[in-house]
Amino acid sequence: MTSSSWMLIESRDPFAPAGGGWCTSFALALAAAGQPASVMLVNNGVFAARRGARTTDLARLHAAGVPVFADSFSLAERGIGAARLAPGVSAAPLDVVVERLLDGTRVLWH
Repeated sequence: MTSSSWMLIESRDPFAPAGGGWCTSFALALAAAGQPASVMLVNNGVFAARRGARTTDLARLHAAGVPVFADSFSLAERGIGAARLAPGVSAAPLDVVVERLLDGTRVLWH
């Protein structure tokens, strides 16, 4: 099997009853299998990107070497500045997703 890159897009608030977590689990499984993966947080998913947010997902992704991006538009809509992002999270425009699609990366939206 050939190696493919993956970008997982998480749009759900991690603190809501039906929140995120799926993207983290899948990204960690991909990384453990040697598949390059990254995570893009969009919409309410960016709430997990805040420094001090009560979630271990970002630390686990960072430790596994999985890059995590937070959509800059979603951050601005929610009043979350780049200085308030957790370590290992980079603010990025949604254009990153389009660029990844163009280079053949598999993209899944949750």
